[in-house]
Amino acid sequence: MGLKERIESGEAILVVVGLGYVGLPLAVEMARAGHRVIGIDVSDEKVGLVNAGTSYIPDVPTAELTPLVTSGLLSATTDFAAVTGADAVAICVPTPLNETKEPDISFMVSAARAVTPYLHPQMLVTLESTTYPGTTEEVIRPILEASGLTVGEDLFLAFSPERVDPGNPVYQTRNTPRIVGGVTPACTLHAVALYSRYIDAVVPVSSTRVAEMTKLLENTFRGVNIALVNELLMLCERMDINLWEVIEAAKTKPFGFMPFYPGPGLGGHCIPIDPFYLSWKAREYDFRTEFIDLSGRINENMPYYVITRLMDAMNRHRKPLAGSRVLMLGVAYKADIDDMRESPAIRVAELLLEKEADLVYHDPYVPEFHVRGGDVERVELTEDAVKSADVVVIVTAHKTVDYEMVVRNSQLVFDTRNALAAYSDGHIVRL
Repeated sequence: MGLKERIESGEAILVVVGLGYVGLPLAVEMARAGHRVIGIDVSDEKVGLVNAGTSYIPDVPTAELTPLVTSGLLSATTDFAAVTGADAVAICVPTPLNETKEPDISFMVSAARAVTPYLHPQMLVTLESTTYPGTTEEVIRPILEASGLTVGEDLFLAFSPERVDPGNPVYQTRNTPRIVGGVTPACTLHAVALYSRYIDAVVPVSSTRVAEMTKLLENTFRGVNIALVNELLMLCERMDINLWEVIEAAKTKPFGFMPFYPGPGLGGHCIPIDPFYLSWKAREYDFRTEFIDLSGRINENMPYYVITRLMDAMNRHRKPLAGSRVLMLGVAYKADIDDMRESPAIRVAELLLEKEADLVYHDPYVPEFHVRGGDVERVELTEDAVKSADVVVIVTAHKTVDYEMVVRNSQLVFDTRNALAAYSDGHIVRL
């Protein structure tokens, strides 16, 4: 039986390398489709939790993970030798930026090198980690072919960018369409066959480079438009216009407009990072992505703008920032999740500490908050905690927060997310 037949029959054994926000939900969907799935991760803690049937990813309820583990469909290990008996491997590892904001694909390269000794003929390898166009063919393909196998003949290689939106109650792994691009038509054919087993809609494209660029376009589009509204926010402040009201009015247009919202900065693993992958690769072609670079600078400046506006608000209340007690509400990068990756709250907190504020925080999803300059003390959100703060700064608008209590007991509130849109109290200042 060939690889495609094994995939379509459900007999293919699948491996997922990297059991984080992308890998674990993917492994769960593979197992739900009836495949035997082995997760590989370098973290003993994650491997132990998976094998105990306990989830550490909010989008994967423990109640859904446990039956898959107990039935033997899903297991985890730190040993890459598990690839030996697999028919397909999906690599889902982080691709961050380094300190100079250049792509760091070292985790992807390490994963590819780790699986290469165990590759065998009639096998599929897919990459899901966001990266610049050309990575799959220029970097990963040579590593895999060092096994002696030829991509497109003995081994099939494709890129299918993850489209994970943590905390999204509607669109999750299975019902979010997937782009698939193979190195050769045969690679695409086998990858589409696999993803069609556990993804509702699979969209094949002509190459890995198209698939890689598609992911960058999606998130650069968001980053650029967020930068636009952030810049308009600064203009509207000078013009004494409420941009939040402007956006609400504009989005009543049924065509030609999509609402984006300002905020204290960008967070998550994609939007703050992906445009830099594209601008870095563009330099290889003597091309400067000036529009993208400008939007990046605007978004990176937002934490500094937040501090300036906060200091102005406190000055009007006859309070200096230095020595004042600042209660930060929400530190995750978006509402109603525990994900801290690239959260704008990190830079805002660092700037507050640099200004010698007496900083504490509350986030129902994040038990510890570490920033450069020290750990930030977590407090329970009580009336006394709010009353004792000189200012409450809403950085992430979690829905579970009792904002009515916050408004009632606070001396001053600086709202960076328009969480208090329903309130018009004089001590509320909006970004």
